[in-house]
Amino acid sequence: MTESAPLAVITGASGRLGSVAVEGFLQAGYRVVGLDRSSGAQDATPVLAVDATSEDSVTRVFEEIRTSYGTPSVIIHTVGMWAMQPFAETELDAWQTMMDVNLTSSFLIFREGVRMMKETGGTLIGICSQQGSVRGTAQQAAYSASKAGVKRLVEAIGAEYAGTGLTAHAVAPSMILFDGDEGKGVTANDLVEHFLHLASPAGASLNGDTLHAFGD
Repeated sequence: MTESAPLAVITGASGRLGSVAVEGFLQAGYRVVGLDRSSGAQDATPVLAVDATSEDSVTRVFEEIRTSYGTPSVIIHTVGMWAMQPFAETELDAWQTMMDVNLTSSFLIFREGVRMMKETGGTLIGICSQQGSVRGTAQQAAYSASKAGVKRLVEAIGAEYAGTGLTAHAVAPSMILFDGDEGKGVTANDLVEHFLHLASPAGASLNGDTLHAFGD
């Protein structure tokens, strides 16, 4: 891979969706830097340690990316969590954890991405959900609200930087199907194809939108 190849930064790089995204972007000719809770390597790609809910940690890791690897062309934020609990039994700590992992992490990762890419342009991609983009689901109040926040965050970034070459997008899957999974949903490989399209010049026309990927 040449130093002139575009750089993709993928969070949750050691997770199920993140690892598929790393492989897909490598095959598409990108240089890739992964971010995860622990450092290491994924498909021979460097993985830098970060706590995506910590401002200091996110700031430090993006400075490391800037100095060691350069400015990203695309940032894909796959970090997230899901939980189901009756609304009246939801404790504040559980609510706050969901907001931190799904929404605050998106804010922090995207803010540092904007600070790095606002002069050069680039693509931000977040993960929404059917619950966050269409309609909240019973016993999933915290999850639905956090993912709705991701949708609005992407819209706001897209509106603020429209016309600058910096675009923001969300992809909202229903059930994500990995190798061996059966049932109704969208495959992880298909999601990565959507990521690649959004990162392409053609994807810029979808700035600020949420792409519904609900499967069959």
